[in-house]
Amino acid sequence: MANNYFSFKQFTVCQDRCVFKVGTDGVLLGASADISGVSHILDIGTGTGLIALMLAQRCNAEIVAIEPDRSSFGQACENAEKSKWSSRISVLNVSLQDYKPGDRRFELIISNPPFFSDSLRNPDMIKAAARHNDHLSNKDLLEGTVRLLSDFGRLQVIMPYVEGNILIAEAQEYGLYCNNILKIKPLPTSEVRRLIITFSRQKQKTSEKFLTIEHGKRHEFTEEYKNLTKDFYLKF
Repeated sequence: MANNYFSFKQFTVCQDRCVFKVGTDGVLLGASADISGVSHILDIGTGTGLIALMLAQRCNAEIVAIEPDRSSFGQACENAEKSKWSSRISVLNVSLQDYKPGDRRFELIISNPPFFSDSLRNPDMIKAAARHNDHLSNKDLLEGTVRLLSDFGRLQVIMPYVEGNILIAEAQEYGLYCNNILKIKPLPTSEVRRLIITFSRQKQKTSEKFLTIEHGKRHEFTEEYKNLTKDFYLKF
């Protein structure tokens, strides 16, 4: 059973009321996100508020974190309020589809989105909604990004390999192009399991990098993974 909280070096994430707990995907995205030149960030589906907190630690941007699930929203609010960056993080109980911030645009839109469209559903309906894309499809994500992204802004997401490549193909129909991909392998001998993808409105040659998490044995982490996450994990 997952702990009711997860402690990082500069903040603690309580997670007893959230659908999904702190996980490697969120930490990888929060630690690797491109924050250069960013003053306004939108975190879509913030859950516990983990990624918003990580980005607040890494930069001075104003962060809006949206979460449609009422219980997760309440916990994200508490986690943000207890952090040293509470004045820069706004948590809203709203879906991307219904979020209408007026003329505000974001230099970085970030999301660890639901990505299972055809797989067997979790019998827990709340968990199913959070991990299946019925309520946030690729179309919803891309339409929302086009509406809210600044002209030279970036969308960054983490997705499984197959689903990520589908999103890359679909994004072009919305004028969003894959500029960078970080391909993540659990072990040196593993296939690529996750993609951290960076999109923008600018079409350019895609840059690809790789990250391996463990050497071969459980909890024997690679130096590149340690270097990426050392500002957050207590064990590094």
